[in-house]
Amino acid sequence: MAGRNGFIIAATLAATLLLAPGAALAAQCGNNASGFERWKQEFREEARARGIGRRGLSALDQTSYATRTINADRNQKSFKLSLSQFMAKRGANSIIRKGKSLKQQNARLFASIERSYGVPAGPLIAIWGMETGFGGFMGNSNIVSAVATLAYDCRRSAFFTEQLLGALHLVDRGSLQANSIGAMHGEIGQTQFLPANVVKYGVDADGNGVDLIRSRADALASTANFLRAHGWRPGSGYQPGQANYRAIQGWNAASVYQQAIAIIGAEIDAQ
Repeated sequence: MAGRNGFIIAATLAATLLLAPGAALAAQCGNNASGFERWKQEFREEARARGIGRRGLSALDQTSYATRTINADRNQKSFKLSLSQFMAKRGANSIIRKGKSLKQQNARLFASIERSYGVPAGPLIAIWGMETGFGGFMGNSNIVSAVATLAYDCRRSAFFTEQLLGALHLVDRGSLQANSIGAMHGEIGQTQFLPANVVKYGVDADGNGVDLIRSRADALASTANFLRAHGWRPGSGYQPGQANYRAIQGWNAASVYQQAIAIIGAEIDAQ
């Protein structure tokens, strides 16, 4: 079963990622580009100690300071909108219309995912549509450079160090290339997983390796796997106050985003 194979791969990667959990992160963070190259050299030794192999280390060597990523990280404004403004900005009505069509076109895939993970099509399609316009735009930033820059940056260094190690492990195993393109914060694929979450929740739904960029089946099954791991209960509701809303909250911390997933998903599932 492809989902089981994906779980085994993810468990193996996660175990590797957690090697030497007590190792101190000695590389010195910074708030501008001036110390990035020095930090890379320091972090390279830490990455090697954490199990990163030749291909991953080579990908780290190729990274450059991502100024656009830093600028975006300092100026996140869309989550400050009201719910109605956020829905309009994200094109909720268009997502619902196209989402209903995609649900019909991919009925067998969504039925298989719901059998395996208990998650219906609606919230998966809502996430897929809001994150990348159903795979239409997955970003224009080098993934490894983005997470390396954020791991170096002092603002959220610990969190993005985990993401960088995840990305380098994915490169080692061929699930990601050193030049792979994603979103501004290093999110990967059609539903925009951070690298460490690909390690933890990535699923090979079509039997040819975990690929959240080119495979909609892998991206959607991985999203369902994430939601299940965050408490999704088959057959329960996912509106605010219902059992599965907590799993949606695990996907994104912004209240307007959570509400939008619930609203758009319900419209699609009501088809």
